[in-house]
Amino acid sequence: MRSALFNAYYWVLSIFYGLSAAFAALAPGRDAVTFTLRLYSRRMLWALAFFADVKVELKGRENLPDGPCILAAKHHSWGDGFVMFAHVDNLSFVTGDHLERFPLVGAILKKFGAIVVDSCGGPEARKALSESAAQVAADGRRILIYPEGHLAAPGERFRYRTGVYYMSKDFGLPVVPVATNLGCFWRQTEKKKSPGTATVAFLPALPQGLEKDDFMARMEAAIEGATNELIAEATGQPAKPSVLVEWNGRENVAAAPKPAEVSA
Repeated sequence: MRSALFNAYYWVLSIFYGLSAAFAALAPGRDAVTFTLRLYSRRMLWALAFFADVKVELKGRENLPDGPCILAAKHHSWGDGFVMFAHVDNLSFVTGDHLERFPLVGAILKKFGAIVVDSCGGPEARKALSESAAQVAADGRRILIYPEGHLAAPGERFRYRTGVYYMSKDFGLPVVPVATNLGCFWRQTEKKKSPGTATVAFLPALPQGLEKDDFMARMEAAIEGATNELIAEATGQPAKPSVLVEWNGRENVAAAPKPAEVSA
């Protein structure tokens, strides 16, 4: 019943603020759109706590640099973005071009300054990512990116993509890994919510100047290791290595063992 109440409120709120953001996009600059999206995110987190009894706790905010950086985050749920926009100032984000298919969303993303890339990936997508991120970095904004590019269920992971490494290298930005167990309470896009307190943790920034393979291994080990510990806290079960899966367009498939952890 509580999940149903939240889901109804979710769509009412999304339609209202979607229209509000579209009107805000007509104003000069991006301040009006930014204000609308942040207010929407905060109202959504309030509704999640009030209706579904899912509260969100933030840890490690001292690991966020004052200036521009890249937030490389685990993506468990539709709720992940609300947490980031509600609590992280001066934020942009990387998203696939699939969102532009929704009415009005394309104009909102453009005015907000989101970094929109081809969802299919490849060299052209990486080039577009670099070009778009250059302006965002020049503006001194923080960039949110989900390195896996997919919503992962708790205990699962996708192949980590290299776009984070190239952005960090091209613009000299520190990378802050972000772990979460929100999927234990709001799993991916599912309607059912489970009461409890979810955690989003900002981890220490990765060392700068790493070679690509070392960077990718350290980033994945940091995000997956901390996420698995948070899942263990939420479930009361021992921490388990995440399982590598692939997306075939309909479901997650092809389990494989997790690579060895990388020591600091």
